[in-house]
Amino acid sequence: MKILFVLEHFYPYIGGAEKLFYILTTALAKEGHKIVVVTTQFDKQLPKEEIHQGVKIIRINCWNRYAFTLFSLPKILRYSKNIDLIHTTTYNAALPAIIAGKIRRKPVYVTFHEVWGKLWKKLPFTSLVQKYGYYFFEKLLLCLPFNKYIAVSNFTQKALQEYGIPLHKIKRIYNGLEYDSFNKLQVTPNKTFTYTYFGRLGISKGLDLLIPAAAEFRRKHPKSILKLILPKQPKVFYEKIMRLVAEYGLKNYIDFKHNLSREELYDELLKSSCVVIASYSEGFCFAAAEAVALKVPIISSHQGALPEVVSGKFMVMGEMTISALATALEDAYHGNWQEKPIRYFPLKETVVAYKNLYSQTTDKPQTLSPSSKPSVPN
Repeated sequence: MKILFVLEHFYPYIGGAEKLFYILTTALAKEGHKIVVVTTQFDKQLPKEEIHQGVKIIRINCWNRYAFTLFSLPKILRYSKNIDLIHTTTYNAALPAIIAGKIRRKPVYVTFHEVWGKLWKKLPFTSLVQKYGYYFFEKLLLCLPFNKYIAVSNFTQKALQEYGIPLHKIKRIYNGLEYDSFNKLQVTPNKTFTYTYFGRLGISKGLDLLIPAAAEFRRKHPKSILKLILPKQPKVFYEKIMRLVAEYGLKNYIDFKHNLSREELYDELLKSSCVVIASYSEGFCFAAAEAVALKVPIISSHQGALPEVVSGKFMVMGEMTISALATALEDAYHGNWQEKPIRYFPLKETVVAYKNLYSQTTDKPQTLSPSSKPSVPN
């Protein structure tokens, strides 16, 4: 099968959506499928073209992700000529993908990681113009005639239905993890209470709540540590976070980590007392799934799909406020955790579900062989 992926960000960009498509494309390429990815050249040191793990990556040199919507179209048209289908995702990649699909008469599938709707108008770090721009752009995407909509959680599926997408055009496929890499790891938290945020920089991630809550928590527990594991890109967003850190006088309190390998990241998480996920919404949340797999307790906003993903030991913020997060941190400090059985999301199930969906184009359904059936880790 020949599949063109149109994605505004891809390897080595850090983020849950990017992780999903990296895992999916490399797994498909390993099985012999021809996979091409058209994406942004978000770092000018990255090559414009390369083959990585069998995946051909075409990077478009444009000044931001929004310009990608326009400047990616010629490359998408070129590489969509002899393919079976186009797979894209929200937000900026979806429009050129559907245009190319209509011109080339190719089916176009779109993955919706989440649908924010009116939440766009409430999120921090954005101007009024940006809030309404994002809101109406999302509504535009929901009106486009994609052949299939993939929702990464029940929460996202329900949101798509509420916005008028027929159920028969939606397929819910959870994101997946390869649990073999977690089996031999053990939690060894520091003696000093250390609470950690890790993941991409995003307006929905609740960093506007976490940093002020950390200042409040620090007054009671000055020897505690907030660990922020995050990229320095986008630069504008990173600078906003650093200004907020300076405003609350936390520069010498926060332990910053950047550009960690997967092994280094897991080592830092395993030494943490807990992970904080204070997001305003999550369509799935790889960070939550990874923390659960590592058996590191989670302080969760429980917004969006987080109730579907968060398990093991966890704490729920009562509301989306600074004081509620500070209270949750205090409860976590005293070990007042809730607990429920761990839920797993095996990668093999995710890949097979996507292959079965793609097979609707070729009428060759994919199935798990007896030797490849996913097993639940211990």
